[in-house]
Amino acid sequence: MAANSFISNFIYSIFEKTLAVEENKSRDIGTPKKIIIIRQHNQLGDLLAGVSLFRAFKETYPESHITLLVSPFNYPGMVKNKYIDRIFVFDKKELFNPSYFVRLKKILAEEYDLAIVPVVVSISFTSNLLARLSNSKIRIGPQSLDGKVNKSAFFFDRRVSIDWRNHPDSNVSERSLDIVRPFRINTENYHSEISFDDEEMKNVEKFLADNNFDENKNLVGLHVGAGKPSNRWSLQKYTLLINRLNSAHSINFYLTGSKTDKDEIDYLVNELDFKVGLFINRPIPEVAALISKSDLFISNDTGIMHVSGTTDTPQISIFGPTNPFNWAPIGPTKYFIRKSELIEDVAVDDVYQLSNMILRKVKQT
Repeated sequence: MAANSFISNFIYSIFEKTLAVEENKSRDIGTPKKIIIIRQHNQLGDLLAGVSLFRAFKETYPESHITLLVSPFNYPGMVKNKYIDRIFVFDKKELFNPSYFVRLKKILAEEYDLAIVPVVVSISFTSNLLARLSNSKIRIGPQSLDGKVNKSAFFFDRRVSIDWRNHPDSNVSERSLDIVRPFRINTENYHSEISFDDEEMKNVEKFLADNNFDENKNLVGLHVGAGKPSNRWSLQKYTLLINRLNSAHSINFYLTGSKTDKDEIDYLVNELDFKVGLFINRPIPEVAALISKSDLFISNDTGIMHVSGTTDTPQISIFGPTNPFNWAPIGPTKYFIRKSELIEDVAVDDVYQLSNMILRKVKQT
């Protein structure tokens, strides 16, 4: 342990000696026109919840051009986002590919007025280093996060200390803005955003037609998987919920997911006595388009929850260990249920009664 700490400190000292920049405490950044934002260290849900940051830049600097560096994993959620002018996928596995390395170097070598590394959950040395390597006049990054010092803060000339310990229930859509609020960059619209076009909507319409969904029935989607086992409500409860809703309402059901959710989806398909549509391995904009046409969407606390959060569709998010005030989508049609840190403490009746109320309201409109 001591050896690892010594090596880590030695590496940081080398970077500090060779790449450190002098801190500038001024909060005046002029009028940046070309901006690079580096968020390769966030998961898909984190990134989607933080779209308010991109909106804030476009509202503050309407003529600005934003380049976003993301990972291969969170890239799908940013496709066609109206606040982003260009996306570059930072893939660590490709760094030893000469052609990819040249493209990355070319992106970083462009002249930027501003580089920024937002922080939500954790501090990323890689993102900080990329910001330093970018050819930017100004670099904004974290000095510390919740009292934890950023050991690579020397990469930034504008350093911001971020501390949410006094506001434990603030939503991530607000927290994403704290890195730039000191520079008078802000928005009052915290809603997330996924853009989809006519082509994606045509694919959705085809899916509905292929499944012979009755237009006179409610359309209800569910996402029963989650990357973290502790965020998965039991499949037995999902089965009971779907059966109760099916008995009480006229509903076309569909499931979203990917190949990683195959076991969960297969279980439900085998347990249910009626057919449900399977919208599997579809591009994120298509998933958003389908949810936008739905009357209700129910999911675990996972990435697709944030995809659904970009739509106006009524939504129920089922939570366990994480704080829904931090992570649940916000808006007048967005609901969450949490009983404790154990997601299984949420009863079928809890979700059913709320679903019932929402579907009754839909019928009245």
